[in-house]
Amino acid sequence: MKTPAIAVFGILLSFAPGTAADRPNVLLIVSEDNGPELGCYGDPYARTPNLDRLAAEGVRFENAFVPYSVCSPSRACFLTGLHPHRNGQIGLATHKFAMYREDTPSFVTLLKAKGYRTGLVGKLHVNPPSAFPFDFTAIPSANFQRKQSPVDYAAAAARFFEQSGNAPWFLSVNFPDAHLPFLRQVHALPAEPLAADDVKPMPWIGVDTPRLREQVANYYNCLERLDHAVGLLLDELQKTGRADNTLVFYIGDHGAQFPRGKGTVYEAGLRVPLIVRWPGQSQAGQVRQELVSTLDLLPTALVAAGIRPAGNLPGQALQPLLAGVPAQDSQRYIYGFTTGSFPGNCFVQHSVRDERFKLLSSPRPGTDNLISRSYLDESHPYFVVSGATAADQAAIAPHVRDAFDRWSRPPRYELYDLKSDPHEWHNLADDPQFAAVKNRLIKALADMQQRTHDPFLDPANIEAFVAEQLANRDLRYRKKKDFRWSYLESFPAWRANWRPATSSEARP
Repeated sequence: MKTPAIAVFGILLSFAPGTAADRPNVLLIVSEDNGPELGCYGDPYARTPNLDRLAAEGVRFENAFVPYSVCSPSRACFLTGLHPHRNGQIGLATHKFAMYREDTPSFVTLLKAKGYRTGLVGKLHVNPPSAFPFDFTAIPSANFQRKQSPVDYAAAAARFFEQSGNAPWFLSVNFPDAHLPFLRQVHALPAEPLAADDVKPMPWIGVDTPRLREQVANYYNCLERLDHAVGLLLDELQKTGRADNTLVFYIGDHGAQFPRGKGTVYEAGLRVPLIVRWPGQSQAGQVRQELVSTLDLLPTALVAAGIRPAGNLPGQALQPLLAGVPAQDSQRYIYGFTTGSFPGNCFVQHSVRDERFKLLSSPRPGTDNLISRSYLDESHPYFVVSGATAADQAAIAPHVRDAFDRWSRPPRYELYDLKSDPHEWHNLADDPQFAAVKNRLIKALADMQQRTHDPFLDPANIEAFVAEQLANRDLRYRKKKDFRWSYLESFPAWRANWRPATSSEARP
């Protein structure tokens, strides 16, 4: 039986600060395009001693997920604590996608209202920027060429720490590694880069060629440089003397940019590292197996600051898990979503998983999945260098070929047993033995969409959205100053009118 919300908050209050002076600082460290390819997650090639040490001092979550495996939607989700269809950021900010409302509550506004000083180092990449009125900003560019070094990020954080005085603070530091381009060495980092012969591609990719191995090696070189940057940042935090009263989150914003990773609703796109260190409040060295989400970060920070999370937040405060409280026997589902993030990759798809099984739902089955083409077809105008060329695919195994074909033109449903098939190669959706599981997950997804007023529940909204995207594949809208996607007006209206809504439900 589900515990009443009032009782849950009463339990969480036992983890909250006793006085305003006890309120912890909050440091949110975000890496680009970083799945759980870290040493502390057992990766054989990762050289990440600083993140491994952070995990040893805190709690490592083995099964952490983002709701959308592309940068802007993922960031809007963890900053607001809301699913993409609820906050509105269902595509890339650089392609004019945005949140529905400027006044959507977030990490920044909620903590700032309670006396926290707020800061951002690195990119925001969510529209409109005015929705996040940080007190301090530095290095606002994406910095994908890594012109600013790890030292620059640490120095910016140090300035923020110094300027904050004795006030409690929230700082988000966003590092460019390991986003494409996968740069082998920058600023003399790493000192001894890995080469193609030193690594093998991650098993979920399904392709192993010298060309892909070079990309993978440089991905790991990016992660080692990232780890160095995290170490410098944590050193600066230690110098303040306030590290023991700082709640530290470390996450990747989504999985790595390789086939069936970034942009998809497969595990490799949605599963990310999540490490939480909170001295005196978290049980050091724990590894938790529960399903958790980056939607849980905001409720966790609010409870830590003594703020009751709003009732419309779907996430769960992680304090009991951090403290080592045994897991409750309650069913939890994790949801994933994609629109392709911009017109060139347009494809609408959902996913839902429990501890063992995962369902993929494609409301436009049998149509081209442009996301897959950007990884598998060199003729695609946005083919990525970390994708698999025709030559790379020449010798792949039959089950990989079947999976690539299914990814390219998905059926209505896909079903995977993640216990026996963690890399999602074998679709069980048409197997009568798993019919009950499939139907249960279909219902769980529909229930979530109805409960949260998901516009993509309505086929008419899907068709209108896709039609507008495909009509704009030339990207000319990027040069139109006042261009605005029509969903930004139509979806809020649909959400408000789908059924009788209270004033609180009408808000995002």
